[in-house]
Amino acid sequence: MTRETTSFVYVTYILSTPEKVFEAITKPDVARRYWGHENVSDWKVGSKWEHIRVNDERTVELTGKIIEVNPPTRLVISWANASQAADSASHSRVTFEIVEYDEMVRLTVTHVDLIAGSGMANGVSKGWPTVLSSLKSFIETGKGLDIFAKPKAA
Repeated sequence: MTRETTSFVYVTYILSTPEKVFEAITKPDVARRYWGHENVSDWKVGSKWEHIRVNDERTVELTGKIIEVNPPTRLVISWANASQAADSASHSRVTFEIVEYDEMVRLTVTHVDLIAGSGMANGVSKGWPTVLSSLKSFIETGKGLDIFAKPKAA
């Protein structure tokens, strides 16, 4: 039986260099400042990566493998909840493409192979816009957004 999948694409332009954007995605101490998580890996093809919440327990929330890496313009990773890491059928795939445009870059994040209607697909559709807006703010102003903020009650 074939499962129905969905995808998510987000494009933003950032006043920065490809090197700084790539570093913001791959350096744990930088990612922590706009994402509240660290992306931890040696960033070599085939290596594991972990998305670790910066809290007292340092909880691994997401994990996957490095599929492709070409600094500072391209990174492709598999993506799964830590609890589903052993189930390769539950893994989706994220591609970060960074293209230089004069004094800015176009960052395109493409997240594919998400199980349609799943909690992961729902989380991704809400999460990526917040995280990538925070990344842009952080790089351009030095301050990320509160990505854990909730809408105010009406």
